Amino acid sequence: MPSGHLETFGSTMLNYHLITELMDDTSRVRIREGKLEAGRPQIITPDSYAQTALEGFGEEARQYVEWLREHEQDIRVLQYGYRLKQESYHENVIADNLEAVVERVKQDVQDRSDPLSAVVVGVDDPWDVCLVRLFWEVIQSSARFNIREMQRHKLFEQEGGVPRGVRRDIDEAFKAASKDPSKIKPLGTKLHQMGLFEEYQDRFFALLKSGG
Repeated sequence: MPSGHLETFGSTMLNYHLITELMDDTSRVRIREGKLEAGRPQIITPDSYAQTALEGFGEEARQYVEWLREHEQDIRVLQYGYRLKQESYHENVIADNLEAVVERVKQDVQDRSDPLSAVVVGVDDPWDVCLVRLFWEVIQSSARFNIREMQRHKLFEQEGGVPRGVRRDIDEAFKAASKDPSKIKPLGTKLHQMGLFEEYQDRFFALLKSGG
């Protein structure tokens, strides 16, 4: 696992080294190397999380939604996302046994002293699932740190019933959409999902009318 945390206020570049045995020849090993870019974690209100994540579930889910709403002041929900950097990807296939290759790659990574490098032993197909698992593990180790940082900057404090960090994200999304009209529709979707479209609709329609 990487020893470093995901950044709280910016994106993070993780370097992965995925080692797998070939499915049709266990005497050969594939080493995939690339970068996984984790976006800045964003605050999600428990209410909007409940609406998007629990759609279509039954009575127990509805009870859970009510519990979330009752305890909203005490709950912290962060949304993380990532994308693979295709331009930095490469792979090699070598004739050797898995254990020996793993030890060599681990030693090489340790020698570089890179806190954002990971060595993963996985399956050759579907190999990208291994990176989903890696990202989940990194989130688990980073979330508490990220939440503490956000609390220190008072981003969970309420402004008009909405966390300050959420309003900051919305303002940034408006600024981005004003420069790039293709981001206007996703902004509208975001506002609807958060239950805030009515509050921001005048600003949104003014942006839509100006075409960005």
